[in-house]
Amino acid sequence: MQSSSQNAAVELSHHGLEPSGSVHWNLRWEDLHSFAVDLGEAKLTSDGVLLAVTGERTGRSPNDRFIVDEKGMAEEVWWGEVNRPTAPAVFERLLLKVQDHLNSADNIFVKDAFCGADPHHRMPVRLVTEKAWHAAFMHNMFVRATEEEINVHQPEYTILHAPELKSSMSDGVNSDVFVIIALDRKMVIIGGTHYAGEIKKAIFTIMNHILPSKGLLPMHCSANTDGDNSALFFGLSGTGKTTLSADPDRALVGDDEHGWSENGVFNFEGGCYAKLIRLSQEDEPAIYATTKIPGSILENVILNADGTPDFDNDSLTQNTRGSYPIEFIENRTPDSMAGNPRNIVFLACDAFGVLPPLSRLNPDQAAYHFMSGYTAKVAGTEIGVTEPQATFSTCFGAPFMPRHPSVYADLLSTKIQENDAQCWLINTGWIAGGADASSRIKISWTRTLLNAALNGDLDNVVFVKDERFGFEVPTTCEGVPDSILQPRETWEDKTRFDNVANLLAQMFIENFEQYASGCSKKVRDSGPKQI
Repeated sequence: MQSSSQNAAVELSHHGLEPSGSVHWNLRWEDLHSFAVDLGEAKLTSDGVLLAVTGERTGRSPNDRFIVDEKGMAEEVWWGEVNRPTAPAVFERLLLKVQDHLNSADNIFVKDAFCGADPHHRMPVRLVTEKAWHAAFMHNMFVRATEEEINVHQPEYTILHAPELKSSMSDGVNSDVFVIIALDRKMVIIGGTHYAGEIKKAIFTIMNHILPSKGLLPMHCSANTDGDNSALFFGLSGTGKTTLSADPDRALVGDDEHGWSENGVFNFEGGCYAKLIRLSQEDEPAIYATTKIPGSILENVILNADGTPDFDNDSLTQNTRGSYPIEFIENRTPDSMAGNPRNIVFLACDAFGVLPPLSRLNPDQAAYHFMSGYTAKVAGTEIGVTEPQATFSTCFGAPFMPRHPSVYADLLSTKIQENDAQCWLINTGWIAGGADASSRIKISWTRTLLNAALNGDLDNVVFVKDERFGFEVPTTCEGVPDSILQPRETWEDKTRFDNVANLLAQMFIENFEQYASGCSKKVRDSGPKQI
């Protein structure tokens, strides 16, 4: 295995580190995977793909994530349940513990990379970790630096990653896990958790804070393009974001995090971090293929006796994951960039059966729905859920948005108007009485409506205004029954529809109250009303 002893640009002493063990600088993924296996961190599937198990923490730990509350960049943070403050003294104490822990480790792995595919807006980042497989994850998930770039790489932000180090309540945190972002000190410290997603989400949180001050919009969304017509897809888990953005006629820009500059959209990432639970070759062939390619990493997946993954086994977690370089997806843009989007798509899985399969939004309505980030949980999908439950996630990515939601919404509205983009709200859930009375809208109908919107086939179609929600709904679309386009007409009991629709409208209204003071009157007035 190859191992470099030094980096010519920025030494570890810059981060307060003086390791006593071996330091491995910017190893190839092959060497990192070999280290991970030899050190007992992970094992290989029958296809030679690395498999790691994260232990107790199999997902993010939102209650253990903090931003240091100090003068400077943190003054622009929108504090609350998502963005939790911690004192500089807490950070300093835990920073010393992390530094001491890494200094005493037998092996340290350093990985330098970039966040952002656009060379004009990318941010150089560094991970210093005690685990080879986490360095391999960094290699997959961020934009890989060339050998020439490595030699002069100067990280703007650095993550000191100590998954084996546990904290305690006496440290001023909530548990034995901590993820603390110090914006002005250009540093993140992570301890007590092996879940790899904390690494990428910490960096994205920083990008989501920095970019708006430069006039760029950071977005938790997928993106694709046909070369001339780029589209963005916003949606929470289960709304169809991954499925609908994967189109054989459109190249994938990225599946999770993007920026929107004056020149167009660019992927933050150099890879994908896909959910694998119930993955099938038939339904998602491109993602399935990556699970057999050495270089990919599987997380918390159970292996069969023959060493093949059992994607239906959720005994460790429902949140099984696969990390792979975006180059493993054949139908993609070569530079993970695309032009200014002509279409913005918000996806909602509406279990109440109220929202139309497709509706058109004006820029102010787009800002309202962007800030709302609506979908609905379906009865039976989670323990304790016995009827549809509305879920709102700010900007479709609340856990990673440090600023007030209006900052991102205003930027989105500006971008939409500057580029004359069309905005669409698509319901991938139910109509005809809702989830307890009908089947989910056919994916073929959703795909037909989406393609019609993206291709301009609805430009000459008559739209009617929905008096309750304010958006416009098409009266017809070739390939889709006209009868489904107006949800009220699909309900046998029209009075019950009106009652349920008013209930959902009120949920929107009550949720938006938390944002109202920071929004323009035009945006506030763009939401639904009871009728």
